[in-house]
Amino acid sequence: QLQLVESGGGLVQPGGSLRLSCAASGGTLDDYVIGWFRQAPGKEREGVTFISSSDDNTYYVDSVKGRFTISRDNTKNTVYLQMNSLNPEDTAVYYCAVRPLGFGGLGPEEYDYWGPGTQVTVSS
Repeated sequence: QLQLVESGGGLVQPGGSLRLSCAASGGTLDDYVIGWFRQAPGKEREGVTFISSSDDNTYYVDSVKGRFTISRDNTKNTVYLQMNSLNPEDTAVYYCAVRPLGFGGLGPEEYDYWGPGTQVTVSS
């Protein structure tokens, strides 16, 4: 069974950067669309971005477009989320998850396997 583990979270000042990693084991990410989600306290989980392993097609929600970049390294079976120009509204637990290849979006219900999450806090 595919297992996902996020890392790279932490405390960063406004305007700073972090790079999150999502490492997979028990299977290959080549068979999936990989998404990043986040959940702030008291709020619903929201999709941030995804990348398709079939053609590297990517999608970003408007709130992170131009600041966040998703990428993948097939040799390491890992997906990354580079986050720049962070602001306090980006504070949340960040999760990676996968869904089967094909048409779809960032609805959490579409995703089958999830990591435990990593905390990102943006504060001065």
